[in-house]
Amino acid sequence: MKKYRLMSPGPTPVPEKVLLRMADTIIHHRTPRFRAVLKGVNDKLKKVFRTDNPVFIFASSGTGAMEASVVNVLSKGDKALVIRGGKFGERFTEICQAYGIEAVNYDLTWGEAADAVVVEKLLKENPGVKAVYATLCETSTGVVNDIKEIAKVVSSTDAVLVVDAISGLSADDLRTDEWGVDVALCGSQKGLMLPPGLAFLSLSPKAEKLVERSDLPKYYFCLKAAMKSYGKDDTPWTPAVSLIMGLDAVLDMLLEEGLDNVLTRHARLAHATREAVKAIGLEIFSRRPSNAVTSVRVPEGLDGAALVKKMRDEQGVTIAGGQAALKGRIFRLAHLGYMDEYDTITAIAGVEMVLSQLGYGVELGKGVARAQELFK
Repeated sequence: MKKYRLMSPGPTPVPEKVLLRMADTIIHHRTPRFRAVLKGVNDKLKKVFRTDNPVFIFASSGTGAMEASVVNVLSKGDKALVIRGGKFGERFTEICQAYGIEAVNYDLTWGEAADAVVVEKLLKENPGVKAVYATLCETSTGVVNDIKEIAKVVSSTDAVLVVDAISGLSADDLRTDEWGVDVALCGSQKGLMLPPGLAFLSLSPKAEKLVERSDLPKYYFCLKAAMKSYGKDDTPWTPAVSLIMGLDAVLDMLLEEGLDNVLTRHARLAHATREAVKAIGLEIFSRRPSNAVTSVRVPEGLDGAALVKKMRDEQGVTIAGGQAALKGRIFRLAHLGYMDEYDTITAIAGVEMVLSQLGYGVELGKGVARAQELFK
C-alpha cells in the first residue's frame, strides 16, 4: 500500500474537517437555512479578499471567473492590455479574442516578472485600453508579479485592473482595496483548500460602472444578475451547495489562523523548499518566486516528464511538470493551502530519491537536512 500525497499547485489537499462538512446532509439552496450560510460566506470572503466590495461565487473552475471578468467588464470594440508571462496570462488573451476584444499583449520571457514601468508605457501608447489583465502568481512558471506597483500605474488611468489570484490568494500577498485592484479572481482548489468547482470574483465601484454598460454576450456569468441576487443573500442559478458548505469551514480556518499568519506560513514553506532545492544542486526557474509554488529547472540530460511520473507512481507524491514550452524542462513543487513542514520534507525526500534513480549525482538527505535546519 502506498500513501497518496498531493503536492501540486492545484488541486491541493482538503482538510479533514472540510471534507466532513461537505459530506453532511444536502440542503435546498432556496431556503432561509442556506441563505444564512451564504450570507456568512459572503461576509467572510470579503475579509479573505481584503475588500469591502462584494465577492461573487460561480459554480465553475477559475477560468469561469476569468471569462466573467472579460464579458462583464468590456464592451464591443474595447481594447485590453494583457500581461503574459505564462500559460495563464495567455489565457486572458484567448478569452478576449473569443469575444472580439483587441488584446495588446505585454509578453514576458517565461520566468520573468512584469515591470510596472512597461505597463505604464504601454498604457500611454494605447490610451483607449479599458482593462489591464494580470496574474498574481503565474502558476506555470512560479513567478509572483508585483501587483502593488502595477496597481499604482493602472489606478491613475481610466482603465481597471483585473488580477488572476486563482493560485496566489492566501499564499502571495494581495491587498485588493488598499492597492487599488478592481477585480480579483480566485478558484476553490488552490489556497482555499477545496475541491475544484468554485470560482470567485470581487468587483470595485470603478469596475461596476463598466459592468453597467457592458454589451458583450453573457448569460450564466452575468454579473448584473449576480449583483441582484447578492443583495438578497442568494444566487441567480443553482449554487454548488456542498462546496459552499465546505467553503464556510475553510474561511473559518483561514480567519482563525489570521491572514497575515497564513501568508507567513506559506512564505516559510516556500523558503525552505527553495533552499532545499538549491542544496541538492538544482536551480530555481523563477526570477521572482511565488510562495504558492516553486518551479525548478530539470538538470541537463534528465527527462523531466519521467521525474514527475516516478514521483507520482513510485513515491506516491503528485507534483507538477512544465507546461507548453517548459514541458520536460521544469518541475513544480507546491507549498499551497493545507500543507505543512512535513509535506515539504516528504516532497524533497522524494525528489532526491527520484533524481538518484535517474542518475543525477545527488547526496541523499542533503536537501531534507537543509529544510529541517530552516524549520527547527
